Amino acid sequence: MAKKPAPVATPAPAPSPEAVIRTMIVCVSEDLSAVLDSSRHLERHLGVAGVSCPRYWASPALRLWQHRQLIGLRKATAGPRYCAGGPIRLLDLAGMRHGAHVGASVRHANWAGVVAGTRSATAWSVFRQRHLADPTGYPMDTAVAEFHRQPRVQAMRIHNAALHGPGRLDLDELEMFQAGSHAYATYHALWAVCTDAFLTTNGDRMQPASGFFTDRITYLDRAARYLDSLDDSQRLFAVNLHQP
Repeated sequence: MAKKPAPVATPAPAPSPEAVIRTMIVCVSEDLSAVLDSSRHLERHLGVAGVSCPRYWASPALRLWQHRQLIGLRKATAGPRYCAGGPIRLLDLAGMRHGAHVGASVRHANWAGVVAGTRSATAWSVFRQRHLADPTGYPMDTAVAEFHRQPRVQAMRIHNAALHGPGRLDLDELEMFQAGSHAYATYHALWAVCTDAFLTTNGDRMQPASGFFTDRITYLDRAARYLDSLDDSQRLFAVNLHQP
């Protein structure tokens, strides 16, 4: 009797690069908002290790008596006043989205001029995934060298080499840049109010499943819909997380 052929082992899927989570938006209760201006309380009350992040714009219609409802409100001689959070109705989320959209549109136009004439490039996350799948056969040094060797990446790097302030182009945003001006600006408008992760009122954590652009889009879609569903009395709080 003929032997059955041995089953062919299915190779394990290559691991995906992890999403980098630096900033998180947390839904907090009214009683907690009074103590969250102190970083020592964050891990005790929220279960996250980090410091408050003054990234929200206060509403331009904010009244003096409403100042105490905002967390870490800062003075400003010009432009929007910043705070770490507060009730949605007292935050200028629309202004934040608009400002981020305009800034990203200008940045994309600058990028387009820098890389004009170069071919589309492969994003860093692809090289990193290849390294994670075979760390010995494809070392990190090789991954970095091959990513940097692409003409479009070289154009961005030489642009950055001549600058030491605003105007530098983030190589991690290559995939987003290549998606087009509208996509790039819309991504940053959504990211301005949702950042890298979102802790819901139920304590559920939303974040990208990986470092790939497609998973970051999926996260922002979910987070933006969740944010729109919240009552305007819900308090939001922005946290810069301690990196391991």
